[in-house]
Amino acid sequence: MFEKSTWIRLPRNVVVGHDVLAETVSVVDDLHLEGRPLLVTSPTPRKLAAEPIAADFEERGIEPAIVTVEEASFEAVESVIDAAEEVDASYLIGVGGGKAIDIAKMATDHLDTGFLSVPTAASHDGIVSNRGSVPDGNTRHSVAAEPPLAVVADTGILANAPWELTTAGCADIISNYTAVMDWRLAHRLKNVEYSEYAAALAEMTAEILVGNADMIRPGLEESAWIVTKALMSSGVAMSIASSSRPASGAEHLFSHQLDRLAPGAALHGHQVGVGSIMTAYLHEGESGIWTEIRDALASIDAPTTAADLGIDDETVIEALTTCHAIRDRYTILGDGMDERAAREVAVKTGVIG
Repeated sequence: MFEKSTWIRLPRNVVVGHDVLAETVSVVDDLHLEGRPLLVTSPTPRKLAAEPIAADFEERGIEPAIVTVEEASFEAVESVIDAAEEVDASYLIGVGGGKAIDIAKMATDHLDTGFLSVPTAASHDGIVSNRGSVPDGNTRHSVAAEPPLAVVADTGILANAPWELTTAGCADIISNYTAVMDWRLAHRLKNVEYSEYAAALAEMTAEILVGNADMIRPGLEESAWIVTKALMSSGVAMSIASSSRPASGAEHLFSHQLDRLAPGAALHGHQVGVGSIMTAYLHEGESGIWTEIRDALASIDAPTTAADLGIDDETVIEALTTCHAIRDRYTILGDGMDERAAREVAVKTGVIG
């Protein structure tokens, strides 16, 4: 007897395009949200996007509250929860990059209210996913949370974000290739639950980025459009799978370990991109897709070597040989790599000299 069931939570509205920031209040109306909103933002996005949104609410006779967070932390999540309770906020709006949106997402999960995602940088797929990521000391926690009720992504704002944030978002998406490879491997060897639909969607987003890498250029709204739609699809894949598996495999373990060994050296997306080059080689060998991943990253000015990341060769080797122990997630790294094998793959892929 068939007894399988699932509950997939996805955004009800996704609004992407030129000057759509001004439609935020209309999106709220369409969702039939009432009461006072709390805008969660950080210093630069506050002036760029949060204050204009607040002004639009005030024109409608609604007085929003704004809380500005300086850094991503569990303390920041608690401060947003306190602020929401103090002003009796009916829902939250995360305005900014990954920091503000993840904090709003996690606070919303505690408050049991809805939230809207208004990204100002196309830096990661958390703008639409059901996962929140917050650093804690020299490690990072990824936790389940509610996805946004709606996403409002203004391509004009996203195109003018720092270029390195956009390339980090691209690299994060391209790494879906190896995340799905690991997921399939875990399914075959460890009977890990697997969704063909979520895997196909995650792979498609990587293919879009690799196939259009020559079109991803600074300051172009068309580029922001391509990257943002890919990030949306990747986040939706995680919601469908109820897991980060479609977008997180050994390459993410590698990045998390680099965060411990060389905190702040490089952006998360750039680290997973380099990790994906090496893990793709481990999956498929010299004739595999690792060269396409490397070439696509290079085309969009994303790092492809340890030197590009600002990390020394030995730190890369240490991360590659120890990152398997970070979490109980089966990947191509299995129960760990021998140092000689790690050095060989890093050299053959050009990640270290």
